[in-house]
Amino acid sequence: MVTPPGDVSADQPTTGTGPEDAAAGASFGDLAPCPHPLRHPLRAVAWLVSLGAGLVSLLLILSILAALPVANFLALGYMLEGEGRVVRSGRLRDGVPLLGGVPRLGAVVFGTWVWLLVVRFVTSIAADAALIDPHGPVAVRWRVARIATTLLVGLHLLLAWRAGGSLVSFVRPIRNFRLAIAASRAGSLWSGAAAVLAGVLAAIRPVRLFLLGLGGFVGGFLWLLLPTALFASLRDTQHPAAVFVTLAGGLALSVVLAWVPVLQARFAATGRPAAFIEVAAVRELFRRAPVVLTGATVLLHALSLPLHLFKVIAAPRDAVLFMTPIFILSIFPARLALGWAIARAMRRPERRWLVVRLACGGVLTALLGVYLFLLFFTPAIDALGRRALLDHHAILLPTPF
Repeated sequence: MVTPPGDVSADQPTTGTGPEDAAAGASFGDLAPCPHPLRHPLRAVAWLVSLGAGLVSLLLILSILAALPVANFLALGYMLEGEGRVVRSGRLRDGVPLLGGVPRLGAVVFGTWVWLLVVRFVTSIAADAALIDPHGPVAVRWRVARIATTLLVGLHLLLAWRAGGSLVSFVRPIRNFRLAIAASRAGSLWSGAAAVLAGVLAAIRPVRLFLLGLGGFVGGFLWLLLPTALFASLRDTQHPAAVFVTLAGGLALSVVLAWVPVLQARFAATGRPAAFIEVAAVRELFRRAPVVLTGATVLLHALSLPLHLFKVIAAPRDAVLFMTPIFILSIFPARLALGWAIARAMRRPERRWLVVRLACGGVLTALLGVYLFLLFFTPAIDALGRRALLDHHAILLPTPF
């Protein structure tokens, strides 16, 4: 097979880690193979339920991360990790890292959130009582109740996390307390919990995911900054120079929007910042698989365009969490499809016919032109105004702010 310039190969450094890290995360993040549905039907059903719980939990976790400033780089890093894995393997099923451990993480997040609602409920009542009669007996009682509830819920959450973080552990405080007492007598109360936490963190590698998301964001943003600024510079249509600058920015942006998603995916697959300047390798990939790459690129931008409709008004911070799942569901599958298309292009031994390449180039240029035409009017409906042109949710952060 002829390797495209700057291609991703098995001997290149990747964002993955060595065997020791893989072993550390195997028990937590790996999803067991599906049992044979005819030989073990009940086990197969349980496996499907576990898989569905994992996907729902993953959506919940990514949505929470995407709704938090700075933490949204973790959400972007996770999507880039999945995309990079698909680029390296060519299999879509590799695009959901840690799927085997995500149900447990989802249970931890959900159980913690429910119990924190209890604390918030008691706190709100105590605040209302203090507002009505700050020094009255009712306010004093609710103040004591707030402190007691916070301490008890905090202790219960610590014991539930130590007990494994399953949904059952969040509703069985007595069992959790007994397990903690038994571990304390055995001298493994803190050492056992620390070992479990270290194993989970070794599997998730949050620092690496954050750096991957930050690197993908910076690389994409630097490519998009100048053409987007030129594209958004039009203020007065009566000045021909301003119209020319906007058209030039749109032309440059159409090229960048075709290249940057592939550059970003190759960065995710190799972990090399230099991948962001290997334009020749991207062009070679388009020559080898123009149809699938054109389709995946168009799909990525097409699914990101309707997301501007959810930003017609500036949503309160509490409402952002209800919007981020839509961003994740729109962008993540499209990124995986693009990673699969890149892997397919990497494995093609030769270029496609020139007429096919020219036809796909014309289709991609025309569709990106339509995308930019619609994008040009998004500041009129976006609460953020012209800043909306810099969001580029398909490439940058999957967040509505």
